[in-house]
Amino acid sequence: MVQPLDTLIETPSQTAGPYVHIGCIPTFAGLPGVYPQDLGLSPIAPGAKGQIITITGAVIDGTGWALRDAMMESWQPDAAGLFAGQEGADPAVSGFCRFAADKDSGLFTLTTVKPGPVPQRGGATQAPHISLWVVARGINIGLSTRIYFEDEDNSTDSLLARIEQRPRVDTLIAKKTGEGQYRFDIRLQGDHETVFLDI
Repeated sequence: MVQPLDTLIETPSQTAGPYVHIGCIPTFAGLPGVYPQDLGLSPIAPGAKGQIITITGAVIDGTGWALRDAMMESWQPDAAGLFAGQEGADPAVSGFCRFAADKDSGLFTLTTVKPGPVPQRGGATQAPHISLWVVARGINIGLSTRIYFEDEDNSTDSLLARIEQRPRVDTLIAKKTGEGQYRFDIRLQGDHETVFLDI
């Protein structure tokens, strides 16, 4: 039986920003000393195996403006497709990073090791990818998406294969801009809106 809620009223929901920076990356928010260092500063440590890459981009709203208060978290496997804690995984790859858009330009930068294909049951693999979670002022629930790479074989990836509107697959593909350099923009709405995952 459902109890009546005549004395306890549900607290209104609130967006993640702008306070998310204070709690998650206080040094970035101008509050040094809360932690010895902000958690998740880099997904890799010195000596990580594989190709070091840099992904640059912006979180863009429906008017075409880059959000300057966006914060992201990324998770990924190492260059062999193994996640931290799995047998044989590279100990120099935690795979977790927490980073923010630049306060002036709105650009974000993620420097990491290029992930390898992720083994699945039955011998199949997922294409190399990085999972991403995005929060900012005005976003009520964090948005989950993925970054794939245009210079990898994405044709057999099980997640990409489930996207019925095939032109939208391109919104998950980072474009190569140079050796070890990629561009990946996240569009919240409008033309070329990024595919977000309900997970």
